[in-house]
Parts: sequence; C-alpha cells; structure tokens
Amino acid sequence: MVSNTVGSKRLGSFLATLVVVAAGLLPAAGVAAAEGGRHHRHGLVLGEVARPKPARPTPTVERDGPIAPVAHAPALLPADKVALRPLVIGLDAADFGLPTWKAVLDRTGSPYDVLLAKSEPLTPARLVNADGTGRYSAILLTDNALLHPNGSGDYVSAFDTTEWRTLWGYEAAFRVRQASLFTSWGTFPEDYCLRPGVEGGSTEKFSAKLTDAGGKLFDYLKPTATVPITDSYVYRSVLAPGCAAEPLLKIGDYVVGVTSTSTDGRERAALTFTSDQYLAQTDLLGYGLLRWATRGVLLGESRHWINVDVDDLFNFTDHLYPDGHLETDPGYRMTGADIASSEAQQRALRSSPMAAGFTLNLPYNGSGVDDEAPSQCEDADTPDPLTSYSRCLSRSFRWLNHTVNHPELNFTDYDTARDEIEDNLDIGRDIGLTVPTDVLKTPAYSGLGVYNPNPDAPDTDPPTDFGLAKSNKSMLDAAYDVGVRYLHGNMSFPSHVPSCFNCGIKHPLRPELLVVPDWPTNIGYHTTAPAEQTLFYNSFYGPKGKFPFHDHDLSYTEMVDYEAEVALHHVMSGSAYAHTLHQGNLRQYASGRNLTFDWLKVVVAKYSERYQVPLRNPDWPALARYVQARTQHHAEITAKRDPVWNKSDNTITFTPATTGSLFLTGATAPSGETDRYGTDRITRVPIKAGARVVATAVPRR
Repeated sequence: MVSNTVGSKRLGSFLATLVVVAAGLLPAAGVAAAEGGRHHRHGLVLGEVARPKPARPTPTVERDGPIAPVAHAPALLPADKVALRPLVIGLDAADFGLPTWKAVLDRTGSPYDVLLAKSEPLTPARLVNADGTGRYSAILLTDNALLHPNGSGDYVSAFDTTEWRTLWGYEAAFRVRQASLFTSWGTFPEDYCLRPGVEGGSTEKFSAKLTDAGGKLFDYLKPTATVPITDSYVYRSVLAPGCAAEPLLKIGDYVVGVTSTSTDGRERAALTFTSDQYLAQTDLLGYGLLRWATRGVLLGESRHWINVDVDDLFNFTDHLYPDGHLETDPGYRMTGADIASSEAQQRALRSSPMAAGFTLNLPYNGSGVDDEAPSQCEDADTPDPLTSYSRCLSRSFRWLNHTVNHPELNFTDYDTARDEIEDNLDIGRDIGLTVPTDVLKTPAYSGLGVYNPNPDAPDTDPPTDFGLAKSNKSMLDAAYDVGVRYLHGNMSFPSHVPSCFNCGIKHPLRPELLVVPDWPTNIGYHTTAPAEQTLFYNSFYGPKGKFPFHDHDLSYTEMVDYEAEVALHHVMSGSAYAHTLHQGNLRQYASGRNLTFDWLKVVVAKYSERYQVPLRNPDWPALARYVQARTQHHAEITAKRDPVWNKSDNTITFTPATTGSLFLTGATAPSGETDRYGTDRITRVPIKAGARVVATAVPRR
C-alpha cells in the first residue's frame, strides 16, 4: 500500500473511563435494618452515579496537500440504488470514534458495517454489490484523514490515494454523503474549507451555538440551544474565503462544525472536536449528523421519552429520618394530601410544551386499599383519605399491578403468585382504577432470577444475579395465565439488560413474556424530604460515603441537579425505559413540593432548554408494545436483508427474513403507522417473513 506521509506530531486516541457504581440491593450506610413491620421490605436499588467520562483526548495532525479526486472510479458508474446501511470507517479496533458512531447507530436502530482501514483494503467490490446496488447509504468517518504514526516519527493515512479516490468515486456515483466525527484544519486528504484558528481543550468547557444552517440541520434542537463541548480537543477554525462551505456550530467567532461541497460535487459534514458516546454533545448532535448523511432516509428512528413509575401506592415503606434512624414499623404511607399535591404538580409540569400530557405511573399494592372509603377529594368522613383521594383522582394517573401484599415472589408457589396478581387487579378495579392486565411489576423485581441465596438474610442484603433462567417458573406461569405479557425488569441487573437499545428480553422460561427493564434512580425508596435524601445520598456518594464519588457532600439542590443530569442522559440518548421511584417520594414535605417532582421538573427544564421536539409519555402497555416492536426491528436488521432505496423513483423495497415490525425514518408505507416527530416521518411497518414490502422514501434536502 502506498501511504501519504505528513508532518510529525503525536496522534492519540482516548478511551472512555467507566465511572459507575455496581448496582444492587444494598443497605444505607450507617442505617440499622430493623425486622418486622406491616409490609414487605424493599431493598435499595442504586442508579448510575454518573455517565462515564473519557480520558484526556489528544489532537489529530495538521496536514496539507489534497489528493485530487477523479470523476468516478472505472467500476463505480453513476447509479440510483443504495441499501439502507451506513459504513463506518475507522483506523482500527482502538479508534476512539468507533464506539461513538456505534452508539449513535445502535440507539437509532440502524444496521451498519465497520471497515478498519489499517487492516482492510477498500475496493469497489467492498462498496458495490454484484448487481450494481450500492451497499451503503452514508459514509461515516471517525476522522477525516485516518492518520496514524508510522513508527518513524511521521504520520500516514490508513488509506492510500487509490482508496481515497475509490471512496470519493462511490460517494459521487451513488450521491452518498460523508460525515466526519473529528476534523482538523488543513487540506489533506481533501479540503473542508477549514483554516487555522485556535486549538486546545481537553479540560476546558466550551459552549457552542447553532448557526442558521446548524439550526436547520439539527432542527430537533432549539435554535437558541447551547451545545456543551467538554472533555474534548477542539479545533476552533475559520473558513477559507470563497470556499464552498457553511458553518453549523460556532464558539464565538470560530467554526466547530461545517458542511461543505467538494470540487466534484460531493457533500460532506464535519465536527472539529473529539467526542465519545457518553458526552452530551454526542446525544445532541449524533443523530442529526446521521440523519443528514443518510438524507433522512434510514432504518430505525430517534425519539425522546419520559416515563416515571412511583411504586407501592397504598403500602408503607421504610422511613429514613434526618438523624439517621430507620423506621420500619409502620414506616411511611402517603396521605390524601400527598396524592392531591402530586396531581397538582403533575398539572403544573404539563404546562411545559415538552411535557404536555405527562402522567405518572402508580404501581399499587391492593392490601392497603380501604374499599369502604368513598370517592372524594377531602379528608372528612372517610376511613382512609388516601383511598378516597385516589378514587377521586383515579383518571389523573396510570395504575399498574404491583401485587396485593408486595411479597417477594422468588420461591412462591403457583397459587400464591396467582392470587397476588389476580386479586390485586380485582381490588383496583373495584375502586374504579383502570389497570392493564398485561403488565406486571413484581415487588422489588422479585421472581426474575435476582435474589439472596440465603433465605434468612435481611431484605437489604445485596442479592445475586443468577440470570433469568433462575426465575420462579411458578410465578411466570401464574402471571401468563392471568393475562400478563410484559414484566418489569431492572437495568441494574446484568441479566435484565437487553442486547439491543430500547429492546426487551423474551423470557427464556416463558418466551410469551417480554421483560422490559426500568431505570433505577438514586432517590431513596425510604426518603420523603430533602434532609433525608441528602443524608442517604451523601452516605453513599459523598467523600466519606460507601462509594466515594463527589469531592464534597452535596446540598439538596446540587444532588437534584446532578441526578437530573443522569436521567437527562437517558432521555437524550432516546431510551424509552421508565425511571422508578417510590411512594414516600411523593410526600408533600412543603406546600406543593415533593422529591419526585423536584427531580422531574429539573429533568424536563434541562431538556426544554435544548430541544423543541416533545417528550413522549405513553402508557405502560403502549410503551411495552413499542419495546416489543424495537425487539422485532432488531431481529430483522440482524438478518442483513437491507431495504434498497431507488433514488430515481424514491421507492424502498425489501423482502424481510422475519415476522414482526420494522421502523423506517423518512418513509411511508401503505400498511405502516406513521408518527410525525418534529420534522421526521417515523413509520412502523408490519412485516412478514418472505412477503415483499414496498415503501415510499421522503428524503430531506
């Protein structure tokens, strides 16, 4: 291979350093665990402490000397048909950009191939099928020049001149766009119109603004949104005068994102700073780059979701007091005033256009219901104000089956499990609650293979994840016979984490049941007010905590802001899974205030500062069906029968290998269900193995 040698400067890649707490059921530090009580105890399920941070990034290499393109390579004649599959091109398996692009594509649900340029040659046959169909609808580079040290103090491109020309010939012939994740100024191997400005960063924090062109490309963001650029090496560039380029992002007067047109008419987009898959800038910009590169026609979809479960309504939960003692008998149980205040705070949250229609999910335990309590929103003349207010406000919330008594279901027999599940439905419906039959949230996610092998261990002892194959088959059979089809899992347990983004897991012992995981939070199940929550939180994550992370004990405001950022990452990534809290977190500790909405309002406010596409908030059956459809979508794209887009007539045709669903963005289909999300057309197409599908592409400019 003939290499292009450039001037010497150290080139490195950076790795993401994972900073997470091992999640599990753990006792609060320094808090005694009392026995007994009127209810079954909860373990403590920890959420993420923080999104992982990258190691210090390093610059790429300054280089000059463009490779002259050719109109097209001999074997790459102009053609109209391309498969809906991007090609990611990186240096090698250690390339920093690979996990970043992979995260963007995996979250979207797009199939893709990876070419490692240092070890795999690029030939026309790699880009075009034997029938003349282009194999790729977009080219995604980890960096624009693919440079690496040659061992002699110089840097060489992993592609030689022929390979670059082959790539560009393909892009020109098939009208395929190219996006570069990290680009410096200079003209090698081709000119993006970027010229030297100021370089540096790593520990600095920058704020980038969208230009008018950037606002159009990233039109799901607010035009006024600020894009934080952190833990990055940044080339703050200027544009060459008279060059065919348009800035997308700016830091002050400097350009950090650009689209440009090559001398042979190819369209390219580039960012001029490093990113990794855990940084907010990737959440904000990654999908927009992919959508631009594919002209908005792609397999998969991207939407933003917010769902919140508040477990154990009508039950008691342990109560941690500010002095550190834990009350377990009876613990804390919500009042009628608590649920009335929660309903008012929910209405107030809905005033945000981004959260219009938001509704809490309330998994309930029917043993705490007083069926003699009348439906009324007042405390007088009722044996149980909580039941009365709940009946009165029943249509303001979404109710979920959480069993009658909240027992652990790890080893219960069939009849016990069935009574717990079936009777709870009857109790809820008898007082006027609308409860779906097909969704079950087992107490503390029990019965699903995660439990303490010592039956005499306290409930707060850490459990062992034995895997879903060690689930309670009797409980699964009982749930199925009652009509359950979806079970809540937990993202803290490795065996509950699906193999694909926004997917579920078909239960290995009852494949008719789909496990749909939740996100845990670090708002303690046993905390009801700020002083209690900060005591708990700092006992874990303060400098003297069980898992030291922060450099000081956080105030309540700091803690809420930090934990909202963790949840915001889930939301911005496109995760559809619900976040879990507990009934004590709805205690009205001050007028119009509770822990749940203190946290939730900050999550929504942070989202609203950046996005202009609304947060989806489906009920649980609809959420579970979406997750089921995503699971089916992933099974189909894994089969590698790519739909083919004919750009001459904008038809998309394919013959699926599986039966289920497939998501298409930028397309419609006669049999599909289309959702307009911002400016995206997202269509879920029902598919049947072997039955040809024809859809219509609606490309973006």
